[in-house]
Amino acid sequence: MRGAEMENIHLPVMLREVLEILAPKEHEIFIDATLGLGGHTKGILEAAPNVTVIGIDQDPDAIAQATERLREFESRIKIFEGNFSQIAGIAALSGTKEIDGVLADLGVSSLQLDSPTRGFSFRSDSFLDMRMNPDPGIPTAAEWLRTTGQDELANLIYKYGEERASRKIAKWIVEKRNAGQPIESTFQLADLVRRAVPRKPKDKIDPATRTFQALRIAVNNELGILDQFISDAVDLLKTNGVLAIITFHSLEDRIVKHAFQRLAGKCQCPPRIPQCVCGAAKKVEVLTRKPVVASAVENSENPRARSAKLRACRKLELL
Repeated sequence: MRGAEMENIHLPVMLREVLEILAPKEHEIFIDATLGLGGHTKGILEAAPNVTVIGIDQDPDAIAQATERLREFESRIKIFEGNFSQIAGIAALSGTKEIDGVLADLGVSSLQLDSPTRGFSFRSDSFLDMRMNPDPGIPTAAEWLRTTGQDELANLIYKYGEERASRKIAKWIVEKRNAGQPIESTFQLADLVRRAVPRKPKDKIDPATRTFQALRIAVNNELGILDQFISDAVDLLKTNGVLAIITFHSLEDRIVKHAFQRLAGKCQCPPRIPQCVCGAAKKVEVLTRKPVVASAVENSENPRARSAKLRACRKLELL
């Protein structure tokens, strides 16, 4: 894919707001923990002379396309294949000890969502894969649906998709596989969910959206690794370094909000516990009292931005 074509299909979410918060300066070093197609990284590299970016992504296809897109900056970027949860090890591997800023744009990338073969979307019919890292050792979404117990399946659809009809959906999925008709394609799953959760006139999203979200989160363990990533990223920052995170649904945003509060010294323990056990310590200043959202103009140009929320914190000097 040529650079101009890639620019047209991939608009980095809230790029202006991200650059305002990170405020790249000459010779600073940043980590883009979710490189994707490199849109945010390109903006950071263009923002000031001699800025260096360490890019991380677990998707080989994304890395290949980002490498091509960022070829003009190849002397100022190092790209590593890996999950954002591996940020500490990758920073060490790159030979970098302190970072001026870290960015994470969470959730499924445009490349993955738009792919007709990766199974993230029900816009086209494909095998239910949903792995951000297509490593053969990682179970696909179809394998999850073939092997997960009914109660566990219902619980994860409710927890990660906030789907009230999760028990009915799980029951139907298990009935299908017990009848020798396991759910293995995006259209199969979407059709089953739509029959279990009829669409109401006031609904703004397809009924299958929440179940697809839940399954994708479970397959990639997206929420399980987020809290530790935030702690590791803050540890890597220099004093006054900034961590910025873009989320796309309430579960992610809640984790980021609470992690930032804990790192800002606000105890997260239940009120009846006599002594703090959550590890709250004042390491950062929260820069976004409320999450930053995309402008109306960006929302009209880039529908993916509509659900995006940006939060950021600045590392304090530790006494």
